[in-house]
Amino acid sequence: MTADFARKPVLTGTAVQLRPFRPEDLPDITAAIDDPEVQRLTGSAHRPPIDAGAIARWYTTRNEQTDRLDLAVADLASGRCVGEVVLNEWDEPNLSCSFRTLIGPAGRGRGLGTEALRLLLAHAFDGLGLHRVQLEVYAFNPRARHVYEKVGFVAEGVRREALRDGDGWVDSTVMAVLAGDWARHRGRPEAAAN
Repeated sequence: MTADFARKPVLTGTAVQLRPFRPEDLPDITAAIDDPEVQRLTGSAHRPPIDAGAIARWYTTRNEQTDRLDLAVADLASGRCVGEVVLNEWDEPNLSCSFRTLIGPAGRGRGLGTEALRLLLAHAFDGLGLHRVQLEVYAFNPRARHVYEKVGFVAEGVRREALRDGDGWVDSTVMAVLAGDWARHRGRPEAAAN
């Protein structure tokens, strides 16, 4: 089976909608990328600033990609883009993808990221037929790790001192959710355990 990444779905929950990027999303996604907390938590704080032209070129080509899925996270209350969810690094023989996300300040603390992740995982396993979705999370981002565990990601190992953070080093934890896990708990492992 080959996953169809060329099709860019619209996935709607109760608080968020995952959808292809639109030109009007550029100011909001640029603001999210420029947020110092987003830069630190995604391990991008040490990189040189990205100019607005490069961001525009990147996001205006996301809908054309056939080997990955980049979707805007739109807050249904405001209609504005508050971040993104991405399935990338497609490993076709193993039906596996990596996952990454960023949620800017306008989308934090309201459960939008949790719902966005459940919507994307449902599409990954039920719509694309993936077997495995994996990610890495830095040790200084316990809020993200909590969300990942909440929707069923399981820690598999630690990449020691994977990121330079100022004068120190930070570990990265590799986490994954498998199709069998998803079939059992549908993104709610605590409820399935009871």
